[in-house]
Amino acid sequence: MRKPYFSAWDRWKAECRIGLLSALAGMVLSAFPLEISAQEMPAQSPTSQEQVEKLLSRWKEHFKNAETLRDRRTAFRDLMDSLPEPTRIQIRHVDAGGVDAELMWPARLHHPIGRRAILFIHGGGFYSGSIRTHSLLAGSLAKAASSDVLLIDYRRAPEYSYPAQANDALSAYRYLLDSGYSNGNIIIVGDGAGGNLALETVLRQMRSRQPLPAAVVALSPITDLSLSGASVTANAAKDRVVDKTVLEALRKAYLGNNSATDPEVSPLYASLSGFPPLLLQVGSDELLLDDTLRFADKAQKAGVDVTTQVWPGMPHQWQLFPSLLEDADKAGQKIAEFAVAHFADPPEE
Repeated sequence: MRKPYFSAWDRWKAECRIGLLSALAGMVLSAFPLEISAQEMPAQSPTSQEQVEKLLSRWKEHFKNAETLRDRRTAFRDLMDSLPEPTRIQIRHVDAGGVDAELMWPARLHHPIGRRAILFIHGGGFYSGSIRTHSLLAGSLAKAASSDVLLIDYRRAPEYSYPAQANDALSAYRYLLDSGYSNGNIIIVGDGAGGNLALETVLRQMRSRQPLPAAVVALSPITDLSLSGASVTANAAKDRVVDKTVLEALRKAYLGNNSATDPEVSPLYASLSGFPPLLLQVGSDELLLDDTLRFADKAQKAGVDVTTQVWPGMPHQWQLFPSLLEDADKAGQKIAEFAVAHFADPPEE
């Protein structure tokens, strides 16, 4: 008789409801059991379901003829260009250690705050995304967290492969330190590939024994470029934004000849002891669900302060669409609250 299959999401739900791993004895879960303390997010409302369907229809329309990574880069840019630009913020172009960037801060202030900063590393599979595609979320975080936000344009694949992207992310973080922000007042945020780069930036600082940020926020991060997570297969029919073919293509473009299990490109394989506090958000139907849950499990076992949020029914990068999705607004607020709670010098009430 064939044994039942359990994805990481199934395992997490069972553990939350039953509360005992022993209750899962005899079931084939994975090579190692997950022991995740996660926040159970509210069930998706009918309004949210309708909003997500409308967004995914727009996504499908923009990507219907995108056959190559460059095609997908253009499609993503065009989709995000259809969104409104951020309001009530001020923007200054800066050279962040050789990396093009924009510094954002709340418009009520005539100059950057200069004390608290969020380093925002955009996603897009290492090959797409830009300051423009992520400015709406970055701007909303500047206002909600009362913080400066440094949004960077790192070099992208296929024109550049590893370590160009990782080097640019690290240069931007060190630029903030050199500009007078204390490490205790810096939060690093990244989504997808940007989440990978956010995690790797911290790991590089750890390896070189350099100052670490106050905390990290990784939104559906790519943590395992070997694509070994069960959800890559289990959620194939559910995820309408990312598919395995795209993951394989971006992996090839980014890695070159590097090993997919090298901890310098796949943070799931790194030692996480001493990692700063971490917020992870992921949608329940994503191919990258296991990338988040397995990383959360490993970080928690290493003693890291981890907050894991699995959002029912949310697609990859839903946080980028606060003008279209009520759950994007809610997720953004959770990110801002986490940042404020971890700044050494939080904003005054």
